[in-house]
Amino acid sequence: MNKLELLRTFVRVSELSSFTLAADSLGLPRSTVSEQVRALEQLLGTRLFNRTTRRVQATQDGVLLYERSKDLLSGMDEIESLFRADDTELAGCLRIDMPTMMARRVIIPALPQFLSRFPRLEVEISCTDRHVDLLREGFDCVMRIGALSDLDVAARPVGQLSMRNCASPAYLARCGVPQRLEDLAGHCLVHYVRNLGARSAGFEYVQGGQVCFQPMGGAVTVNNAEAYSAACLAGLGLIQVPAVGVAHHLASGELVEVMHGWQAQAMPVSLLYARQRHVPRRVQAFMSWLGGLLASQVDPLPGNENLGTTMST
Repeated sequence: MNKLELLRTFVRVSELSSFTLAADSLGLPRSTVSEQVRALEQLLGTRLFNRTTRRVQATQDGVLLYERSKDLLSGMDEIESLFRADDTELAGCLRIDMPTMMARRVIIPALPQFLSRFPRLEVEISCTDRHVDLLREGFDCVMRIGALSDLDVAARPVGQLSMRNCASPAYLARCGVPQRLEDLAGHCLVHYVRNLGARSAGFEYVQGGQVCFQPMGGAVTVNNAEAYSAACLAGLGLIQVPAVGVAHHLASGELVEVMHGWQAQAMPVSLLYARQRHVPRRVQAFMSWLGGLLASQVDPLPGNENLGTTMST
C-alpha cells in the first residue's frame, strides 16, 4: 500500500478529528479510511488515535506524526512539480473558499482565464458567508473579507474594499433621502449579522479616525450577502456594503448611494493558507493570479500602495 496515501489519510483524520468527515473530504468509503489508518499504525508500531463513540483524538505519537507528515506531504507536492518545464504543467486539485459576492461578481467570471493557463488543475470552490476552518475543512486557500481571527494560519493581505451606503429609489421616495446622522432616526436599516440571534450594532461610520455606530431600527435581519442586497432592492431599508458588490446596481439605477461622507470603515481583504515550509506551487500560482485579478477591485492598504499587485511567495 502507498505509504504517502496512508499519511494523507492520516492527516485528514487528524485535521477533522473524524473518520467520517475525512472519508467525505477524500471521497473514500469510511471503511477504507479506517483500514488505511490501521495499516499505518501497524506499519509504525504505535497507536495514532484514541477512538470513542463521540470523538477521535490523536495520541502523543499521532500529534508528532501529524506535524512531521504535513512538512513531508508539502515537500512531496513541491517535488512533483519541481522538474516540470513550466507552471502550465501544474496538476492537482485546489480547494478554495470565498465570499459569495466576490465569487459571483469577480472571480468565477474570470476563472476561465486561470484554467486556460493551468489546464491540468481542477478547482473546488466553496461560497459561504461563514468563516470556514481552513485546516479542519481541508482548504488550500481562503479569501477572507474583514478582520482576521485565524491565528494558526498564514495570511497575505491583498487590499481593502471601500464601502457604500445604499437604498432603493422606491424606499427613498417613501421615506426621504437621509443626509445627516440625525436623519437616520426616521429610517430603517437592513441588519446584517453573522449568526441569527445576534444583535446588529447599527449604522457604522468613521469620525475622527474612530469607528462609531448609530443604532437604527429595521424589520429585517439577514446573515447572507445576497439576501442583504436583495432586501435593499426590495425597499426594506438602507445597507452598507462593499462598492464592488453593488457597482452594477448603482450603474443601472436600481440602487442609489446615500449618506456621502458617512461610510463604514473599509474592509481588509486577505488570502489565508496553511503555515508550512513550502507552499505548493499550485497554491502559489492561484494566489498570484487572484492577487492580480483583485488589484483592480480593491484599494491599497494605507502605506502599502502596491500591495495586492505582487503575490509571489
